[in-house]
Amino acid sequence: MKPTADRVPFARRMAIPGGRDGRRMLVVSVIDKVGTGLWSGAATLYFIYVAHLSVAQIGLLMGLSGILGIAGPPLAGRLADRFPVTRILLAAQLARGAALLALLTTNDYALLVLFSALGSLPDRASSVLTKLFAARVAGPHRIRYQAIQRTAANIGWAVGAAGAAAALTVGTTTSYQALLLANVASYAVIGVLTLRCAEPAAPARVVAGTTSPAGLKGVLRAPSGPAATVTAAATPWRDRRYLAFTGSEIWLFLDDSILQVGFPLWIVHATDAPVGLAPLVLVLNSVLVIALQVPLSRFGETRAAARRLLFPIGAAFLTGGVALAASAGGGPWFATAAVLLAATAFTLAEILHSLSSWELSIALAPGEAQGAYIGVHGLAQSAQRSLGPVVVGAAVGAGPFAWPVLGATLVVACLVQHRLVRPSSSLPAAPAAESVEAPGTHRSGDPGRSPAVPPS
Repeated sequence: MKPTADRVPFARRMAIPGGRDGRRMLVVSVIDKVGTGLWSGAATLYFIYVAHLSVAQIGLLMGLSGILGIAGPPLAGRLADRFPVTRILLAAQLARGAALLALLTTNDYALLVLFSALGSLPDRASSVLTKLFAARVAGPHRIRYQAIQRTAANIGWAVGAAGAAAALTVGTTTSYQALLLANVASYAVIGVLTLRCAEPAAPARVVAGTTSPAGLKGVLRAPSGPAATVTAAATPWRDRRYLAFTGSEIWLFLDDSILQVGFPLWIVHATDAPVGLAPLVLVLNSVLVIALQVPLSRFGETRAAARRLLFPIGAAFLTGGVALAASAGGGPWFATAAVLLAATAFTLAEILHSLSSWELSIALAPGEAQGAYIGVHGLAQSAQRSLGPVVVGAAVGAGPFAWPVLGATLVVACLVQHRLVRPSSSLPAAPAAESVEAPGTHRSGDPGRSPAVPPS
């Protein structure tokens, strides 16, 4: 029977972008997060009960690891502009597993810091590489793919965390080691799956050639073509607008620290809400992400749409800040309701910001340097992981008034970013590069844009 007109669009909407390799990378995301959930729930306890470290030593270990991890995103992005992203991702996954496995070989503090730091570098790099793969394999449907991938990752994380909770009821050295080994095994499995993924088509690269007035004239070659020297046609480190955009992203990623660190501290120290509400906030966060991420993805499918999302993002941040402040002024039931409202608002901001951030970070990146730009954008999350807990801890210590103030600063960051990413119609168009397509190369029609970027 011939499909009706209304059934075809529905089937297309329900299909996972990227074909077989897109689906395979979703499985990779789920397995990766299951393993990470298993280990993350036990990591601190492992260092306390197995490695016998103090709380101060664990804090220093994680801090130093985070500092080295900041280099992961830009390094991964640079490499992805020169080599197949699937192979770099495979190397990062294996390096994560090797560094984690090395923790079992010693209880020496210096070595534990070294191995943790060495594992942090490929761990941060993997997130950027996965994002690049998704952008390339899904093409113009990358926003929907990202939403599906994020939903799948949250499901995997929840499964892993539940498994860790069950295993930790035993509380023996063997149980902690088993969780670590399970995470190592997950890296081996996703490495095999990644190896089976075909390399997605990437934006063409500019190869050194005749110099044009803009310094961009040359020959475009496919990523799989013969080795050639790549012209530094575009670099994010000299792109002041992209750097400013990335700087504003650091602040907008604070929802992560607010939910992970701020809510538990605030519930315990400043409200009459039951302590057991703290883990329920994270459960609520996961449930809302799983339920809403894909349906809301249609509101961020273009650069213009992603820019418009910055207004509701700011409103959600401000609502969350006001609700958290209010939670300190009532009894247990009022405090619980206010905390849950705040958690819902911050989660909505998180969902919408993930869509806006994903699209804008790619749309603002020129095709020939997409990896380098996405790598620099990855610094925002890395920096937030170091800065966020400090900011949130200060807000908790300052009292209720600090949360609306913090929410207001997030609104300002949204407004600043809204101005930063506006179309630059006043700028003259870059001169077209004389180019020759290598066999099998998809021509985007604009060497300064990713082929998947729709006009805003």
